[in-house]
Amino acid sequence: MENPWKTVKEKIVYDNPWIQVTHRDVINPSGNPGIYGVIHFKNLAIGIVPLDEDYNTWLVGQYRYTLNQYSWEIPEGGGPLGSDPLDSAKRELKEETGFTANKWTKIFDLHTSNSVTDEAGMCYVAQGLTAGEAEPEDTEDLKIKKLPFEEAVDMVMNGQITDSLAMAGILKTKLLIDRGLI
Repeated sequence: MENPWKTVKEKIVYDNPWIQVTHRDVINPSGNPGIYGVIHFKNLAIGIVPLDEDYNTWLVGQYRYTLNQYSWEIPEGGGPLGSDPLDSAKRELKEETGFTANKWTKIFDLHTSNSVTDEAGMCYVAQGLTAGEAEPEDTEDLKIKKLPFEEAVDMVMNGQITDSLAMAGILKTKLLIDRGLI
């Protein structure tokens, strides 16, 4: 399908190692002039649902500056665009939980908020876990919580987990388990 939007002019208004924000003058689909702000992410959002043989999982808790609140999430982080996402997923799982896994299943691709950003994400289920020492980044003050996977589903359903990548990862994993695919 042809793009009905036309970009007339664009200007970078903010740029750092993680994001770039552009202001765009546009002609919208109805033919009228308008503006659009676009946030470009320089990394791929990657989430991991770790599952052991008894269907326990691990959540990562941390204070999220942008929300000004504490958040429980699946292990997640960024992978440089153009790099192998599975390598980034393995690195993030090790950094945040200490685990390595011998079985990886990609369960989805998604766009995190496609009305304002081009950020893309993906999620894996990691199985065949081996415990090790976590290696969090210096900006991360993480708490790790082991719980039955069904409790993580309940946390999504009752609003205790609100992170979009975590919600999608947990609910998709639940469907795959229920269908005998994981």
